[in-house]
Amino acid sequence: MSAPGLPARPYTTLLAKGEDRKVRILQVAERLLARNGWRNTSLAQIAKEAGVSPAGLLHHFESKEQLLNAVLDARDDDDDMHADRDGDLVTQICRVAERFDRAPELVGTFTVLLIENIAPDAPLHDRLLKRQQAAIEIVADLIGRAQAAGVYRKDFDPTIKAVEILAFVNGMETAWLLDPSIPLADVFKGYGAALTRDFEPTDRSTT
Repeated sequence: MSAPGLPARPYTTLLAKGEDRKVRILQVAERLLARNGWRNTSLAQIAKEAGVSPAGLLHHFESKEQLLNAVLDARDDDDDMHADRDGDLVTQICRVAERFDRAPELVGTFTVLLIENIAPDAPLHDRLLKRQQAAIEIVADLIGRAQAAGVYRKDFDPTIKAVEILAFVNGMETAWLLDPSIPLADVFKGYGAALTRDFEPTDRSTT
Protein backbone atom coordinates (compact mmCIF):
# COMPACT_ATOMS: atom_id res chain seq x y z
CA MET A 1 0.00 0.00 0.00
CA SER A 2 1.38 3.33 -0.96
CA ALA A 3 -0.01 6.82 -0.84
CA PRO A 4 0.91 10.47 -0.46
CA GLY A 5 3.49 10.50 2.29
CA LEU A 6 5.53 7.64 0.89
CA PRO A 7 9.18 8.41 0.12
CA ALA A 8 9.76 10.23 -3.14
CA ARG A 9 10.39 8.09 -6.19
CA PRO A 10 13.62 9.50 -7.58
CA TYR A 11 13.45 7.59 -10.83
CA THR A 12 9.74 7.61 -11.60
CA THR A 13 10.27 10.09 -14.46
CA LEU A 14 12.24 7.41 -16.25
CA LEU A 15 9.00 5.46 -16.63
CA ALA A 16 6.87 8.40 -17.73
CA LYS A 17 8.19 8.62 -21.27
CA GLY A 18 7.04 5.10 -22.09
CA GLU A 19 9.71 4.13 -24.61
CA ASP A 20 9.27 0.51 -25.66
CA ARG A 21 12.92 -0.32 -25.10
CA LYS A 22 12.93 1.12 -21.62
CA VAL A 23 9.78 -0.74 -20.69
CA ARG A 24 11.22 -3.97 -22.08
CA ILE A 25 14.40 -3.54 -20.03
CA LEU A 26 12.33 -2.95 -16.92
CA GLN A 27 10.17 -6.01 -17.53
CA VAL A 28 13.22 -8.22 -18.05
CA ALA A 29 14.81 -6.78 -14.90
CA GLU A 30 11.68 -7.62 -12.89
CA ARG A 31 11.73 -11.20 -14.13
CA LEU A 32 15.44 -11.79 -13.54
CA LEU A 33 15.46 -10.07 -10.16
CA ALA A 34 12.52 -12.17 -8.99
CA ARG A 35 14.33 -15.31 -10.13
CA ASN A 36 17.93 -14.58 -9.14
CA GLY A 37 17.92 -11.61 -6.78
CA TRP A 38 19.84 -8.40 -7.34
CA ARG A 39 23.20 -9.76 -6.21
CA ASN A 40 23.10 -12.51 -8.84
CA THR A 41 21.69 -10.37 -11.63
CA SER A 42 24.04 -8.19 -13.66
CA LEU A 43 23.23 -5.35 -15.99
CA ALA A 44 24.89 -7.37 -18.75
CA GLN A 45 22.45 -10.24 -18.18
CA ILE A 46 19.49 -7.89 -18.27
CA ALA A 47 20.74 -6.21 -21.45
CA LYS A 48 21.26 -9.54 -23.21
CA GLU A 49 17.81 -10.88 -22.40
CA ALA A 50 16.19 -7.54 -23.27
CA GLY A 51 17.91 -7.58 -26.67
CA VAL A 52 19.89 -4.40 -26.18
CA SER A 53 23.58 -3.65 -25.84
CA PRO A 54 25.06 -2.83 -22.43
CA ALA A 55 25.53 0.72 -23.68
CA GLY A 56 21.89 0.82 -24.73
CA LEU A 57 20.79 -0.24 -21.27
CA LEU A 58 23.00 2.38 -19.64
CA HIS A 59 21.43 5.02 -21.87
CA HIS A 60 18.16 4.45 -20.02
CA PHE A 61 19.41 3.35 -16.60
CA GLU A 62 22.78 4.75 -15.63
CA SER A 63 23.46 2.26 -12.83
CA LYS A 64 22.16 -0.91 -11.24
CA GLU A 65 20.84 1.09 -8.29
CA GLN A 66 18.88 3.35 -10.63
CA LEU A 67 17.32 0.32 -12.29
CA LEU A 68 16.44 -1.22 -8.92
CA ASN A 69 14.71 1.98 -7.89
CA ALA A 70 12.81 2.04 -11.17
CA VAL A 71 11.53 -1.47 -10.40
CA LEU A 72 10.28 -0.25 -7.02
CA ASP A 73 8.72 2.78 -8.71
CA ALA A 74 6.74 0.39 -10.92
CA ARG A 75 5.45 -1.46 -7.86
CA ASP A 76 4.43 1.80 -6.16
CA ASP A 77 2.77 3.06 -9.33
CA ASP A 78 0.73 -0.15 -9.55
CA ASP A 79 -0.36 0.28 -5.94
CA ASP A 80 -1.33 3.90 -6.52
CA MET A 81 -3.32 3.07 -9.63
CA HIS A 82 -5.47 0.43 -7.94
CA ALA A 83 -5.83 1.79 -4.41
CA ASP A 84 -8.96 3.50 -3.10
CA ARG A 85 -7.74 5.26 0.01
CA ASP A 86 -11.12 6.74 0.80
CA GLY A 87 -12.81 3.35 0.68
CA ASP A 88 -13.30 0.60 3.24
CA LEU A 89 -10.02 -0.75 4.63
CA VAL A 90 -11.14 -4.38 4.75
CA THR A 91 -12.34 -4.22 1.15
CA GLN A 92 -8.97 -2.84 0.10
CA ILE A 93 -7.13 -5.62 1.92
CA CYS A 94 -9.22 -8.27 0.19
CA ARG A 95 -8.46 -6.65 -3.16
CA VAL A 96 -4.72 -7.08 -2.62
CA ALA A 97 -5.18 -10.64 -3.88
CA GLU A 98 -5.91 -9.19 -7.33
CA ARG A 99 -2.30 -7.98 -7.56
CA PHE A 100 -1.02 -11.54 -7.78
CA ASP A 101 -2.89 -12.09 -11.05
CA ARG A 102 -2.42 -8.54 -12.33
CA ALA A 103 1.30 -8.13 -11.72
CA PRO A 104 2.96 -11.38 -10.60
CA GLU A 105 6.43 -10.22 -11.64
CA LEU A 106 6.12 -7.15 -9.42
CA VAL A 107 5.08 -9.30 -6.48
CA GLY A 108 8.06 -11.59 -6.91
CA THR A 109 10.56 -8.84 -7.51
CA PHE A 110 9.42 -6.74 -4.57
CA THR A 111 9.55 -9.68 -2.17
CA VAL A 112 13.03 -10.71 -3.26
CA LEU A 113 14.33 -7.13 -3.07
CA LEU A 114 12.79 -6.69 0.37
CA ILE A 115 14.51 -9.79 1.72
CA GLU A 116 17.84 -8.94 0.10
CA ASN A 117 17.86 -5.40 1.46
CA ILE A 118 17.17 -6.05 5.14
CA ALA A 119 20.76 -5.22 6.10
CA PRO A 120 21.21 -1.50 6.91
CA ASP A 121 24.03 -1.12 4.37
CA ALA A 122 22.06 -2.67 1.49
CA PRO A 123 21.39 -0.25 -1.40
CA LEU A 124 17.58 -0.22 -1.08
CA HIS A 125 17.33 -0.60 2.70
CA ASP A 126 16.53 3.03 3.52
CA ARG A 127 13.92 3.36 0.80
CA LEU A 128 12.19 0.11 1.74
CA LEU A 129 12.24 1.01 5.44
CA LYS A 130 10.66 4.41 4.76
CA ARG A 131 8.10 2.73 2.51
CA GLN A 132 7.18 0.29 5.28
CA GLN A 133 6.92 3.05 7.87
CA ALA A 134 4.77 5.17 5.57
CA ALA A 135 2.49 2.23 4.79
CA ILE A 136 1.99 1.59 8.52
CA GLU A 137 1.05 5.23 9.00
CA ILE A 138 -1.45 5.09 6.12
CA VAL A 139 -3.20 1.97 7.42
CA ALA A 140 -3.13 3.22 11.03
CA ASP A 141 -4.69 6.51 9.92
CA LEU A 142 -7.52 4.66 8.14
CA ILE A 143 -8.17 2.61 11.25
CA GLY A 144 -8.01 5.65 13.52
CA ARG A 145 -10.51 7.57 11.40
CA ALA A 146 -12.90 4.61 11.43
CA GLN A 147 -12.56 4.40 15.21
CA ALA A 148 -13.30 8.09 15.57
CA ALA A 149 -16.41 7.64 13.41
CA GLY A 150 -17.63 4.77 15.57
CA VAL A 151 -17.26 2.21 12.78
CA TYR A 152 -14.48 0.28 14.56
CA ARG A 153 -14.16 -0.43 18.27
CA LYS A 154 -11.76 1.90 20.03
CA ASP A 155 -9.97 -0.37 22.50
CA PHE A 156 -6.97 -1.27 20.34
CA ASP A 157 -3.93 0.56 18.99
CA PRO A 158 -4.29 1.40 15.26
CA THR A 159 -0.53 1.29 14.70
CA ILE A 160 -0.13 -2.20 16.16
CA LYS A 161 -3.03 -3.47 14.06
CA ALA A 162 -1.52 -1.82 10.97
CA VAL A 163 1.76 -3.67 11.56
CA GLU A 164 -0.18 -6.94 11.78
CA ILE A 165 -2.08 -6.27 8.56
CA LEU A 166 1.03 -5.42 6.57
CA ALA A 167 2.82 -8.46 8.00
CA PHE A 168 -0.05 -10.61 6.74
CA VAL A 169 0.13 -9.11 3.25
CA ASN A 170 3.91 -9.47 3.04
CA GLY A 171 3.73 -13.00 4.41
CA MET A 172 1.12 -14.01 1.86
CA GLU A 173 3.31 -12.70 -0.95
CA THR A 174 6.18 -14.89 0.27
CA ALA A 175 3.90 -17.92 0.74
CA TRP A 176 2.50 -17.49 -2.77
CA LEU A 177 5.97 -17.33 -4.31
CA LEU A 178 6.74 -20.64 -2.62
CA ASP A 179 3.41 -22.23 -3.57
CA PRO A 180 1.42 -20.46 -6.32
CA SER A 181 -1.44 -22.94 -5.86
CA ILE A 182 -2.51 -21.21 -2.63
CA PRO A 183 -6.16 -20.06 -2.95
CA LEU A 184 -5.27 -16.41 -2.47
CA ALA A 185 -8.72 -14.91 -2.93
CA ASP A 186 -10.20 -17.23 -0.29
CA VAL A 187 -7.36 -16.60 2.16
CA PHE A 188 -7.64 -12.82 1.83
CA LYS A 189 -11.43 -13.00 2.04
CA GLY A 190 -11.17 -15.05 5.23
CA TYR A 191 -8.68 -12.62 6.75
CA GLY A 192 -10.92 -9.71 5.82
CA ALA A 193 -13.89 -11.39 7.50
CA ALA A 194 -11.81 -11.96 10.63
CA LEU A 195 -10.79 -8.30 10.68
CA THR A 196 -14.41 -7.22 10.31
CA ARG A 197 -15.39 -9.31 13.34
CA ASP A 198 -12.40 -8.01 15.29
CA PHE A 199 -13.13 -4.38 14.43
CA GLU A 200 -16.88 -4.57 15.18
CA PRO A 201 -17.88 -2.39 18.16
CA THR A 202 -19.29 -4.50 20.97
CA ASP A 203 -22.06 -1.95 21.50
CA ARG A 204 -22.59 0.54 18.69
CA SER A 205 -24.81 2.64 20.90
CA THR A 206 -21.83 3.54 23.09
CA THR A 207 -19.27 4.25 20.30
